[in-house]
Amino acid sequence: MDFLSSLFSNLWSLSLIVLFFGGSIFVHELGHFLAARRRGVKVTRFSIGFGPAIWKHTARDGVEYRLSWIPLGGYVALPQLADMAAIEGESDVEAEKLPPITYTTKLVVFAAGAFFNIIFAFALATILWFAGRPAPEYLATTRIGYVIPTLKLADGSEAPSPAAAAGLKANDLIRQVDGRPVQDWNQFKSALVLGTGTQQDGQRVVRLGIERDGQLLDITASPQRSGDERFRTIGVSPAFATIIDQVAPGSPSAAIGFQPNDEITAIAGRAVTAPEVLFDYLRTHPNQPVQLTVLRHGQSVALTVPAAITGQPHPLTGLTQRTNFSLLRESPWTQISEIVGNTFRTLWSLVSPKGDLSFSNLSGPIGIGRGFWNAGQSDFPLRYALWFAILINVNLAIFNLLPIPVLDGGHILLATIAKLRGRPLPANFILTTQSAFMVLLLMMVLYVTVFGDIRRLVSDFKADASAKEAAAAQPKPTGTPAKP
Repeated sequence: MDFLSSLFSNLWSLSLIVLFFGGSIFVHELGHFLAARRRGVKVTRFSIGFGPAIWKHTARDGVEYRLSWIPLGGYVALPQLADMAAIEGESDVEAEKLPPITYTTKLVVFAAGAFFNIIFAFALATILWFAGRPAPEYLATTRIGYVIPTLKLADGSEAPSPAAAAGLKANDLIRQVDGRPVQDWNQFKSALVLGTGTQQDGQRVVRLGIERDGQLLDITASPQRSGDERFRTIGVSPAFATIIDQVAPGSPSAAIGFQPNDEITAIAGRAVTAPEVLFDYLRTHPNQPVQLTVLRHGQSVALTVPAAITGQPHPLTGLTQRTNFSLLRESPWTQISEIVGNTFRTLWSLVSPKGDLSFSNLSGPIGIGRGFWNAGQSDFPLRYALWFAILINVNLAIFNLLPIPVLDGGHILLATIAKLRGRPLPANFILTTQSAFMVLLLMMVLYVTVFGDIRRLVSDFKADASAKEAAAAQPKPTGTPAKP
């Protein structure tokens, strides 16, 4: 039964990749295809993917439709608009014998792919607006639940937590990051990671607008780079309830008196604003009994956890933690505008000398496929797949409009230069430029795949293995979110 369940789950995830990832590429190329047909441009091929064909068929309209082996996008062959034979393959059509194309037609056809991606993203965002996007409790807040005392840096060393050094406290509510309002934890993390603030001495800096006990405070912290991704980090986790989901019968935790749906609110008189508060206290007081306060059916109940004994199961063995979810209903404009803003801030952080992002932090085809795969493995597969597809389509639109030869924006740039100079650009120049940038693009995708996607896969595999070993050695409640 477990095998069938796993098989169905994997097939479902693969279906989401084909439907949404492949569908996003198809929608982009469909935009070019329909615009070209509408404007009277000759179309010779419609391909999903590059390279040799897996399958192809020439229809009555003379267009060759194909699926190709290299899943890095797709193309619509338009010999009147651009000579892309080195990339798309040779065509029997002699472009010089076809009628010339106006500058306006070129703009319409080249921009149509991105336009269709945005329309598709807007349609998906409308569906998600009505269906609701699942948000775990710890992502639906900007309230700090835990400030770690020390931070492990990217080089493996440890340093005082920037958050602790800046005086941040549990229950502080983060209102702004570098003057930009934030409304949930993802917005806070994005603003922090994509920040480019630095002092004159080169030290990173972030300005936080904090609400504490009803007062607004301006706090400056000095982020450090931490983790495998080397993102800017200050060492805080979001506040959310520590709720018991299940208690294994006959386990040490059942003997203590825990019950499903208990919410742990305090440990040794200290408020438990996040599960890490509980874990941290138990880790630093391993040989002492401790009193917990749990909220049960609206009433406070005191439970005593005995001291852990070496060689015996941990007193909290048998507990699993539950995270509450809510459904966010954001308008399509809100969803898309937030993605657009983050995309441009990402691009700026990549090119800015003060930014900390590199191409290894980006995701290629494997990373995108993995995103849809993870959506399929989640408790809300369709909703998460919708949200990720919106993200992918908006990014596809923006990326393809960048003024880089080979991309749609590059075609628009070359067409505009030709328009301004009053005569076409030399064919050899265009061909050489397109080929050179195609090589550079493929090298970038290869770099992102190896040093980004594959590196993360290996790192996550090792982390999962380590987590299983640690859980086997000392079981405890799980579900704590990563620290930004």
